[in-house]
Amino acid sequence: MIRGLDKHALDEAQVADALNQLDPIWDELFPAEQARIVSLLIERVVVNPNGITVRFRSDGLSTIATELDTEEEAANE
Repeated sequence: MIRGLDKHALDEAQVADALNQLDPIWDELFPAEQARIVSLLIERVVVNPNGITVRFRSDGLSTIATELDTEEEAANE
């Protein structure tokens, strides 16, 4: 289970499903939409002499998963 500080939680299957739905369409998205998705996922990137630190948004994947599920349900209606 992936848990964030604000108590959003996704299980591994939900994470995999969200990313699998996103992967095939990534190259088809406008750059602005790609940037929006990245900003939903990543809060901060810090580069230092010893490497990088990436801080992910705890609710980013759940937001994307919800959006993708909503779009999929609308397409199936």
